[in-house]
Amino acid sequence: MTQRPLAALIAALACLASAPAWANDTSAELAAGGLVLTKSDSIEMRSEDLYISEKAVRVRYVFANTSGKDVTVRVAFPMPDIGGPGFFQSDVSIPIDDAPANVLGFSTKVDGKLVKAEVEQKAIATDGVDRTAWLVANHIPLAVHVAGADEAMAALPKAKRDEAVRLGLYDGEGDEGPQWVLKTTYHWLQTFPAGRPIVVEHAYTPSIGATVATNVGTPYASEIKDKYCVDQTLTDTVVRAAKADKDGNAPWVDRWIDYVLVTGGNWKKPIGDFRLVVDKGSPKNLVSFCGSGVKKISPTQFEMRRANWRPEKDLSILLLVSHDAM
Repeated sequence: MTQRPLAALIAALACLASAPAWANDTSAELAAGGLVLTKSDSIEMRSEDLYISEKAVRVRYVFANTSGKDVTVRVAFPMPDIGGPGFFQSDVSIPIDDAPANVLGFSTKVDGKLVKAEVEQKAIATDGVDRTAWLVANHIPLAVHVAGADEAMAALPKAKRDEAVRLGLYDGEGDEGPQWVLKTTYHWLQTFPAGRPIVVEHAYTPSIGATVATNVGTPYASEIKDKYCVDQTLTDTVVRAAKADKDGNAPWVDRWIDYVLVTGGNWKKPIGDFRLVVDKGSPKNLVSFCGSGVKKISPTQFEMRRANWRPEKDLSILLLVSHDAM
């Protein structure tokens, strides 16, 4: 089967979720999601079982090839973009900050066996041009978020630093330093055998956005209400707790997780059986996200199920983490 270039598989499917302009100090998170491949007329996603908590994201897929013959396609997992002007001013949460490529600790298994994925990294300058080759030629680490990139750029001869400024790679006058966006994609060739379903599992540590207090029940609540479907019951709970506190503060802080769901629309048919479990971590925590038919299945877990479903928007989860659970 003819393979398309990897670039054809990836289109801004995982991106930086910018920090909202809320009253409290905030840190931003990196949105990630599921596996990606070109539109397929042969492969169906029979089921997707998705678990999301502060500590882990785990997904289990069952795929079936209905074409009558083995099909091999390139499957990809795009990491969130890292870097760019103003990126580090928002105190972005990078779970594994000493990993040049795999900042989320991403791993995949197929039928229980660990997949050794290839990695593609590109450094995109502020003008949108790929400047990976220039950085490599000048011995600049591509991973803008780890120690060494800024130092290596600053150590270049002045003529080279000036060139880096002209190329949109370096802030020559301000204090932001490297300006490129690092785009990282893990990918591998996967054979989907005819007539036999295969199980694909992946896991990673999510990037968590946070505030120093909750915005629910405050004048800033309107900025999060629609994104996370915050209802009146949750608001009343927070307001009552704030009124009972001697300082008027509710005993929770906001944390949020974004997950890219729309990549599930790349398969032959809608997802046959979709199951989402959101785990709030502690019975003292609160949680809110958009979804219908959500039911509580344990003191900390909430479940949503869909049949023959094609996601039309991504998932945003608001956790109100109790001070006692921190």
